[in-house]
Amino acid sequence: MWKIVVFSVCLAIINAADPTIEEEEKVLVLNDKNFDFALENNKHIMVEFYAPWCGHCKALAPEYAKAAAQLSDEQSEIKLAKVDATEFTKLAEKHDVRGYPTIKFFRNGKPIEFQAGRQASDIVNWLKKKTGPVAETLETVDAAKVLIEKNDVVTIGFFSSADSASAKTFLEVAATVDDMPFAVSYNEDVRSEYEVKDKDAAIVLFKKFDEGKVVFDGEITEESVKTFITGNQLPLVIEFTQDSAQKVFGGEIKNHVLLFVSKKSDKFNELTANFKESAQKFKGKVLFIYINIDEEDNQRILEFFALKMEECPAVRYIALGDDMTKFKFEAEEITTDNVNNFVQEVLDGKIKPHLMTEEVPADWDSKPVKVLVGKNFNEVARDEKKSVFVEFYAPWCGHCKQLAPIWDELGQNYENTEDVVIAKMDATANELEDIKVQSFPTIKFFPKGSNEVIDYNGERTLKAFEKFIASGGKDQGEPSKEEEEEEEPETHEDHDKDEL
Repeated sequence: MWKIVVFSVCLAIINAADPTIEEEEKVLVLNDKNFDFALENNKHIMVEFYAPWCGHCKALAPEYAKAAAQLSDEQSEIKLAKVDATEFTKLAEKHDVRGYPTIKFFRNGKPIEFQAGRQASDIVNWLKKKTGPVAETLETVDAAKVLIEKNDVVTIGFFSSADSASAKTFLEVAATVDDMPFAVSYNEDVRSEYEVKDKDAAIVLFKKFDEGKVVFDGEITEESVKTFITGNQLPLVIEFTQDSAQKVFGGEIKNHVLLFVSKKSDKFNELTANFKESAQKFKGKVLFIYINIDEEDNQRILEFFALKMEECPAVRYIALGDDMTKFKFEAEEITTDNVNNFVQEVLDGKIKPHLMTEEVPADWDSKPVKVLVGKNFNEVARDEKKSVFVEFYAPWCGHCKQLAPIWDELGQNYENTEDVVIAKMDATANELEDIKVQSFPTIKFFPKGSNEVIDYNGERTLKAFEKFIASGGKDQGEPSKEEEEEEEPETHEDHDKDEL
C-alpha cells in the first residue's frame, strides 16, 4: 500500500513540475522553459522560429496552422510548434537560426532542416515522407480518389507485385523526393479505374493543372523516373511567388527563363500563352517563370537583372550556379518563335552572357574615391602603372554603409598619390567577365606592375587598409571580424528568409 501511495505522490510532483505548453490553432507555442520538454515528449515535432514583424512568417502562418490542423484531424503523432525567435534569442542562437522563418524538424530530438514548399500540403507531404512509408499503398478505388483529390500533384505506381524490380525502383525514387506524395497499387480495380493497360508496371503522374495526368513511357530506372517527375511536377509556366520559390529552386532544373510582365497589362494573356508554347518545347530542360512586376516584393529581382519597370515586358535567361550567368533576350517582340530561338541559342552556347553595366558617370574621377562601372573598369583597375584598391558594394548592404565613411577617408588620404587609386563599384548594377562577386562588400587589390588580383580579407579599418596598400598587398593583418557576416547578393531566389 505504501508503495502505491509513494508512487502516486512522486508522479504528482513530477507532473506538477512539467512546464505548460499552450496551443494556437493546433500549433504548440514553445519558449526557453518548455522547448526541451516538448522535444523529449514528441518523437516527431516541427518547429518554426519566427519574427512577429517578418512578412514571410506572416504569409506562412495560416498554411502552417492548416497543416497542424490536418495532422491533428488525422490523429498523427507529428506535432507542429513555433518559437518567437526575437523574444527567445538564446534559444534561436542555440539552434543556429540566421533568418526568418527558420523551420526545423526534430526526429527523436535530432534536427533536420526543412526545405520544401510553404503550402500546408507541402508541409504535410514532407513530414509524412520523413516519418512514414515513402509511398501510400492504395487498396481501393476510393482511397486512390481521395489521394488524387487532396493533392495538386501525386505520382502513382501500378505494379503486379511489390517484389518486382520496377516497384522497388519506384519506391527508391519516392524516398528521395520530399515535396510530393507517392503511392503504389497492386489492385486490379484501381488499375482499371485509371485505364492503366500495362499489367506489369506503369507510372502515372496526376496533377491539377496543364494536361491533368501524364503516363510514364520508357524503361523504369531511377534516373528515368526522376527525369519524368522533374519534367512534369510543375506547371509549364510558373508564377514566381513566395510559395513557388522553393519548388523552383529546389528542383533539378537550374536553367530558368523569366518573363517580367504586369498582370494588369493588356498583353498579359497573349505573352504568357506564347511563353507556355515555348515551355512545352523545352519541357524537362528549362523552367519557364513569369514575374509579376506589380508586386513590391519582386522589385529586388528587377534590380538584380538591371531592369526598369518601363523596360517591361522583358525576357531574361539565367543559369543557376556559382556565377549566376545571365542572358539577355534581344528580339523586339516576345513571340513563341523568338523565345524558342533565344533559348535554343543559349543552350547551344551561341549567345554570350549578358554583363550589366552602367554608363560611365561624367564625374567618375572628380572625387577622391573613383567610381567604376563595367565600361571603365578594365581601363582603370588594370592600369599596370598604378595600384588600384576597389570596393565592390551593394547600395542596400548594411556592411557597405558602415564601410563607406572609412573608404571615403582612405580615398582622401591617397588623393594626391599618383600611383594609388581608391575606387568603388556598384556590383548590383555592373558585372565583370572574370571577377565574380559573391558577397558584399568584396574588396580586391590590383597591384602596380602585375596582372595579379588580391582578395582583401583583413580588418576594415583605415589603419589596416593603409598598411595593406603600403605592403603592396602582402600584409593583410588580422582577418575581418565582419567577414562571416558579409551579405550575399540577392537573386530571384532570395525571398524565403528575412535577415536577422
